[in-house]
Amino acid sequence: MWEYTDKVKEYFLHPKNIGEIEGPDAVGEVGSIVCGDALKLYLKIDKGTGKIVDAKFQTFGCASAIASSSALTELIKGKTLDEALKVTNQDIAEFLGGLPREKMHCSVMGQEALEAAIANYRGRPIAVKEEGRVVCKCFDVTEEKIRRVAMENHLTTVDEITDYTKAGGGCGECRPEIEAILRDIWALKKPEKPAVPKKLTNLQKIALIQEIIETEIRPGLQADGGDIELIDIDGNKVIVALRGMCMGCLMADVTVKGIQDKLKELVGEEIIVEAQ
Repeated sequence: MWEYTDKVKEYFLHPKNIGEIEGPDAVGEVGSIVCGDALKLYLKIDKGTGKIVDAKFQTFGCASAIASSSALTELIKGKTLDEALKVTNQDIAEFLGGLPREKMHCSVMGQEALEAAIANYRGRPIAVKEEGRVVCKCFDVTEEKIRRVAMENHLTTVDEITDYTKAGGGCGECRPEIEAILRDIWALKKPEKPAVPKKLTNLQKIALIQEIIETEIRPGLQADGGDIELIDIDGNKVIVALRGMCMGCLMADVTVKGIQDKLKELVGEEIIVEAQ
């Protein structure tokens, strides 16, 4: 059984903005009932300001799909179209206090519905699905979608791709091909790691630790509904606080050890991490 945050439960049991807008200015539709999830997003847009004044949705899916769709409408109301386009699937998950790793595809579906609705409003062609060769025939997921979602969310394993797109979650026949795509992506563009000077000043060390936490550690924790706060740096001692789903987790000590190992690798073997 998946662990849902209180906010996910609230937005599932008491969804916001559910329904249909009469005479919408834009409509975005993604997913398929055949594949298990479908979402239709309606927007009302102020022609003068270009702001979204109302957003409603209809969805066929699980609790996470309903909560993610509801969260999306709350996030985009009052924003201009360009501002709304900056809302990512990670923003949706964070708004809900995190989603189960296996349900991140619901937040991706929300982001795609928004992009489709804005394309519809701007008179651009809307693809029913991403163009390209279908890799996962069970869920009709293309290679292009796998590549895009992997790069946007820094995904490096087949299981992560399944969590975010469902690809590989059916018969499993496509899993070797997904693994090959991931190898190709990160062989061409590996996640950048900050260069470490041979001798770090205190200011350089502090700046480097902050950068690694933001770029290397936080995204992984947030993908699983957790988060981290840097409390203090005292010489080689790094004091952090685990947030979100990481708080009170039985595996918190393992998480802290992983953070320490990462900082030892990228900053120096003398680094010690302590959690409040």
